[in-house]
Amino acid sequence: MSEALGVAASLPLAAAIGGALPRSFYERSVLVVARELIGKTLVHCGPDGVAAGRIVETEAYRGPEDLAAHSAAGRRTKRNEAMWGSAGRVYMFLLYGVHWAFNVVTGTVGQPHAVLIRALEPCSSSLSLMCRRRAMGPQKRELTNGPGKLCAALGLDGSRYGHDLCENAKSNAADALYIAPPQDAEETSVTVGRSPRINIDYSGVWAAKPWRFYERGNRYVSVKPRD
Repeated sequence: MSEALGVAASLPLAAAIGGALPRSFYERSVLVVARELIGKTLVHCGPDGVAAGRIVETEAYRGPEDLAAHSAAGRRTKRNEAMWGSAGRVYMFLLYGVHWAFNVVTGTVGQPHAVLIRALEPCSSSLSLMCRRRAMGPQKRELTNGPGKLCAALGLDGSRYGHDLCENAKSNAADALYIAPPQDAEETSVTVGRSPRINIDYSGVWAAKPWRFYERGNRYVSVKPRD
């Protein structure tokens, strides 16, 4: 199957998931957005098809006072410039110089806050594509249980830096990237837990902030606590 035919065959998935969350969703406190992203669906339409997953784990980063944020102490660089822009844009960065991580900018312009998406539960309709990209079976929770893993499964990389999740997010667009509301009533009633963030011991007292949110009991949540 050609790349064009692969996209065309996958577009009904994106259409079924629905359209993008409005910008007003992101123009709020980073802690509110981080919690309310749990249960939403992250959708990416790439050249080989559409991949999507329910967000089951997030972390909030609230610079410049938050010493765990890339914008700590007002740091503004080419790397983190997207954090200083408008809400609803994508901030991509490399973890350990190897794995891409997907973040969503929140708040107002000049307020460098962002939410890291840490884990997804794959949508069944795109599971085969995600497994192929990750070279592993569908039963593996390691498919999308970490920020670098989910980016690999969704086909996301640095080319999406600064992408606007609220514009041009049509379900029939061959390059769509957006976050959609839950698809049914059951998914709106998830139980959300919270804990300190992961791997930020360098940030002193900020490491203890309970700014990690996760869906309780979901097998794709990256690390304990999960319940």
